[in-house]
Amino acid sequence: MEYLKWSIEDKVATITINRPPANALSSGLINELSTVLDEVETNDEVRVLLIHGEGKFFSAGADIKEFTTIEGNGFANLSENGQDVFERMETFPKPIIAAIHGASLGGGLELAMACHIRLVTENAKLGLPELQLGLIPGFAGTQRLPRYIGTARAAEMMITSEPITGLEAVQFGLANHAYPDEALLENAYILAKKMAAKSPISVKATLNLLNYAKTGQFHEGVKKEAQLFGEVFSSEDAKEGITAFLEKRKPEFKGK
Repeated sequence: MEYLKWSIEDKVATITINRPPANALSSGLINELSTVLDEVETNDEVRVLLIHGEGKFFSAGADIKEFTTIEGNGFANLSENGQDVFERMETFPKPIIAAIHGASLGGGLELAMACHIRLVTENAKLGLPELQLGLIPGFAGTQRLPRYIGTARAAEMMITSEPITGLEAVQFGLANHAYPDEALLENAYILAKKMAAKSPISVKATLNLLNYAKTGQFHEGVKKEAQLFGEVFSSEDAKEGITAFLEKRKPEFKGK
């Protein structure tokens, strides 16, 4: 890997964006991210993914220099490739947490919005400033941002190109929690480990069902919920969870 570092500890895969100085999202970096997703999806040692940036930024956006080397349909292809990888993240069967510090702008915010959960530092800057360059977001930012903060706020953020702070991101519903800079990763790991302690079977089913809520397919979602409810209850993890509750001990889930 040239742009990403990743490791596994306590069933948490930590993925670090390492492309100084701003962790810009090049096509090569996005392809590496896709490769990491391939590797961790089938790895039973991984139950949660945690993504953060090396240095001063989470990611300050797409690689603008790369834009100067692209012609014709190359821009649409770049957009579609990024959209495909980020959609895969949003529908990934294992929780993905973004730990955001410094700047999360443009493609960096679009990457973060594809994660299931976003944790931020209080003074982080989050925004989609593409219109400042005469461009528009290309990795589904125009579709995900309104879903989190509403159409009016999304219009203001994108058309003015002005970012919001981490505290505002929590207030608006874009992020889950905000922390002081020095406490971000510690709290991100605490949350990741809490999630990793749950049954992978029930976690996967829950994430699957959340995708129905995303698309507004309520009736299809509740039907799928009933189906997965029955499937999860027949798992060994469900039996272990119930038995552990009755025996007043901590369950030990095996993912079976």
